[in-house]
This record gives sequence, C-alpha cells and structure tokens, in this order.
Amino acid sequence: MQRIERNRGTAVTVDHTTVDVARAIRALSDVDLVRLKVLARLWSRGLPDGLGWADVLNEAIVRVLDGSRPWPPGVPLLAFLSGVMRSICDDHWRSARREALRRHGDLAELDAFVGDNAPDPERMLAAAQALAEVHRLFAGDPTALKIIAGLAEGLTAREICRLHGMEEREYDTARKRIRRALLRGGLTWSVR
Repeated sequence: MQRIERNRGTAVTVDHTTVDVARAIRALSDVDLVRLKVLARLWSRGLPDGLGWADVLNEAIVRVLDGSRPWPPGVPLLAFLSGVMRSICDDHWRSARREALRRHGDLAELDAFVGDNAPDPERMLAAAQALAEVHRLFAGDPTALKIIAGLAEGLTAREICRLHGMEEREYDTARKRIRRALLRGGLTWSVR
C-alpha cells in the first residue's frame, strides 16, 4: 500500500509492504503476543458456528499480510490488529444474522437469536477497559502477564508453572503481587 503524506510541504511516500508487516509481526514481544491473544478472545467471545479466538487472530494476520486490510502508517500494530479482529467478528455476526433471517424468515425468531448470542456492547467496553488497565498495571512484569494469560486460558497453577518453567514459589509470589496490584488499582479478579 502506498500513501502520500505531507511533511513540511513536501510529499513523502510511505509504503507498508508485506515484508514490513511480516517484520513488524515477528518483532512483537511476548507481552504484545499475550495482548493480541487476549484481545482476540475478547472480540470472539460467543461467536456462533465455532469460530474461535485463534481463527479470528489468524484471519486478521492473513488479511494484513495479503494486503486486503492495509496497515495505515502511524497506527500502532496492536491497535490496528485489534480493529481488524473486531471487524472480522462483526462481519461474522452480520453473516450469522442474515443466515438466521434467511432460514427462519421470522423477525421474532431472529431477534431471539440475536438476543441470545450477540455480545453486549457495554459489557465488551467494560471488559476492554479493564483489560487495558490490567495490561497497564503489569506492563513491566512478564511473569505476571504469563500467569494472567494462563488463568484466562483456564490453566491450573501447575500447568502454568510447567508451561513457563516457573517454580511454585515464583508463581505464588507473582500471584500475590497480582492480587495486591489489582486491589490497589480498584480491580477485582479471582486469582488462584
């Protein structure tokens, strides 16, 4: 994608090629990858037809790499990928609603389908804000972020320790640090 930007009266060509995008994706830190995973889980929650968070994340990356969703200059990659994932999920919801309408032809049934399956926008906004706050609180603590990601996946303490090569004592210490930081930040989250 090429885009002309004005810089002090002169035209500058900015080009985000597939190579640039691939390089930027490979350069993402472990913390950034955890953030992407959590955002994918947030946007894909409750999607019909078995579409999961990994499908949404992979599809977003494919669309950015193949150029069908060009990455605009000046937009942080994580924010852009989050928007692409949200768009994919919105498209999937629209498609599911159209299919339900086509199948049933009855608006009352469609409303019941949408009411049962559509994510509540207020809940999603609150979750996104809480997630951003959690990541802000633990931005400098990769151990805490690994534990949070593991808990979000439904892993046990033993599984998290084994996955990340942590000692039980290291896990317990980080868990206490997480609890204290969440309480100080006015957030509540059950940390086992």
